[in-house]
Amino acid sequence: MKTIPTKSKIIFMSTFPPTQCGIATYTQDTIKGINDVFGNSITCEICDLVKTPVKNTTHAFSLNTTDRNDYTRVANEINNDAAVKLVHIQHEFGLFGGNYGDFLLDFLNAVKKPVTFTFHSVIQNPNNELKTFVKLLLSYSNSVFVMTNQSEEILIRDYGIQKEIITCVSHGTHIVIYEKPEQSKEKFDFQDRMVLSTFGLLGEGKSIETGLQALPKIIEKHPNVLYLVIGRTHPNLIKNGVDTYRDKLEGIVKDLNLENNVRFINQYLETNELLNYLKATDVYMFTSKDPNQAVSGTFAYAMSCACPLVASKIPHTLEVLSSDSGILVDIGEPEQFADAAIKLLSDDNLREEMGMNAFRKMRATSWENVAIKHMETYKTLMVNTSEIEFNYPSIQLGHVKKMTTDLGIIQFSKISIPDISSGYTLDDNARALVAFCLHYKQTKDKEDLSYILIYLDFIIRCQQPGGDFINYVDEHNREHIEQNAEVNLEDSNARGIWALGTLLSISDILPDAIVQKASTCLLNSLQWAETIQSPRSIGFATKGLYLYNNIFPNLYVSAIINKLNAKLVSNYEICATSDWKWFENYLTYGNGVLPESMLYAYLATNKPIYKKIALESLDFLLSKMFTPQGFKVVSNNGWHHKGTEPQLFGEQPIDVSYIIQTLNAFYKAFKNPVHKQYMKTAFDWFLGKNHLAQIMYNPVSGGGYDGLEKENVNLNQGSESTVCFLTARLLMEECKASEGKVIDLIKTKADMIINS
Repeated sequence: MKTIPTKSKIIFMSTFPPTQCGIATYTQDTIKGINDVFGNSITCEICDLVKTPVKNTTHAFSLNTTDRNDYTRVANEINNDAAVKLVHIQHEFGLFGGNYGDFLLDFLNAVKKPVTFTFHSVIQNPNNELKTFVKLLLSYSNSVFVMTNQSEEILIRDYGIQKEIITCVSHGTHIVIYEKPEQSKEKFDFQDRMVLSTFGLLGEGKSIETGLQALPKIIEKHPNVLYLVIGRTHPNLIKNGVDTYRDKLEGIVKDLNLENNVRFINQYLETNELLNYLKATDVYMFTSKDPNQAVSGTFAYAMSCACPLVASKIPHTLEVLSSDSGILVDIGEPEQFADAAIKLLSDDNLREEMGMNAFRKMRATSWENVAIKHMETYKTLMVNTSEIEFNYPSIQLGHVKKMTTDLGIIQFSKISIPDISSGYTLDDNARALVAFCLHYKQTKDKEDLSYILIYLDFIIRCQQPGGDFINYVDEHNREHIEQNAEVNLEDSNARGIWALGTLLSISDILPDAIVQKASTCLLNSLQWAETIQSPRSIGFATKGLYLYNNIFPNLYVSAIINKLNAKLVSNYEICATSDWKWFENYLTYGNGVLPESMLYAYLATNKPIYKKIALESLDFLLSKMFTPQGFKVVSNNGWHHKGTEPQLFGEQPIDVSYIIQTLNAFYKAFKNPVHKQYMKTAFDWFLGKNHLAQIMYNPVSGGGYDGLEKENVNLNQGSESTVCFLTARLLMEECKASEGKVIDLIKTKADMIINS
């Protein structure tokens, strides 16, 4: 039997917790991001930077930065580990021994592995000695990471570094579930307070005193304000047990009579607790006084938690903080901080708008997205990178359940907050029913049954006396003639049939009462189903009817399948040409359902024409979506018309989910491994293999983002995108499980051969 190959390793040369410093935390979060996204196929290990020898280190390597001989020793140890493919050095001048940290050159001269750097400080207008040293460092590598555009510009302008070797990746942030501060304040009993906050390892550079000196003026207008100063003093500043800086701050609080309005949280908080404090913040006070500070993790974290900001003007804030998400003020000016804070605290709508803008702006900087950006560069430096694959995220139902009321699943969401005013649709509840049936089939989780019943009851509620359905019901369970007349009811009606058929296909594991309800509803729809004309409606209805007929054979249902798909054949014969094997003169949304309909018609009737068109049309569609340039979703910006070049951008999760569903159906029918590989390629779009290199889901809640535009991800997590992501994820889980069974079978046979 083949042995399982050792995973490739990336060595991070950095300080690391329990060391308390920004670079240690940054490295820890970077590694976690890489592990979350790629950890099944690559390993990250630490070369811990320490100032005294460490015995019995828990890390792979340890470097005493004050001992010049140790640099060569560690390099040789790394050289001797064949699994190490790359060394990533977190660089700050104070981390390494020697002049400008030039002991590091001994390591670079000895190490035989590819090297890259992250420059945490980029000093502009360097003297000749510093400029020469930085250029020498980068001569050992073809790669350096920086965290701001300004840092990149300084390297190019002041140091003469080639742009091609620089990767600009923003400081990472943690993904949180968006909520208004009022919700988070309940966790801390702050409901009656307006909360200002700041956090980090405290020191003179943070200039916390600026915020404290601004507070009396703020209190005049807002007496209930509470200023949270979160974090311990930097350990390097505490001498012989004396915390001079904190004593100074506490003295200011006493002198200004601020005891009722300031709370020091003198702790090094766990990440989730820190994020909860930030989510409870009405205004974040960023008071740093270092005019050359290239990047601030605390500033980035505050924005990512939807905090409106008042921030001093440093390079990072000047680059990132626009007027729609905060207010910039001069360094060390309490009066300006006070006026800006008062402006924000006095306008609830402005704060909410700024907070949402900050949240949206920072989503691209999530640690998951930072990991993807890092890996893109790593692959250019490493050899044999084909083994590096995306991890599949855990299956999360939190957001779907949050979107669901006793009536059904709500249509839209403002970021992650369900928008009950958007009402409910048959479309969304049908898709949700399909997803929960898949989940229940895989897990037998009894909690699923209550949701299956909610979505089924909504479909039944929408059915009309003639067997057809309405699509829209408002938040008060009222029908609206206008809205139900505005949409293509055939498509939504047909999705209802698809959902009913999906439920009935697992009737053997469902309670009889649920099965009876669904069966009655589907049978009542058959007379209407015969009249369907729209191609995609035919496709959705055929899926449901086939799934039903496969469990409960019915000649009438078989006849309807044949009748509907004969119409699709006619469409195909009219529109198809040698270079356009399709049912229409354009590709729009949900295209995969059309060849899938032909497939199910073939399986139901055994007519060769259906099989021929199913395979031809699928191959054509795949040629448009799986291109030499990568996986492309048909754009909703004008779609793709016959004889024209396809439009770009405007990509929706529903189309990715549908092509995965189609490929899954074809793989089950014909066992063509290409179809399974295409499923994986398409699903990677959700995981970050798209033109923005960003994940298309919220890993905390399971919410699916609404769309991928040219320059941004639509962060609203409506029911359509969320359920489509969930469905795709469940199908990939099914795919993974089947692969596991094959591997187990191969191992069993191999063991039998060996034992015999």
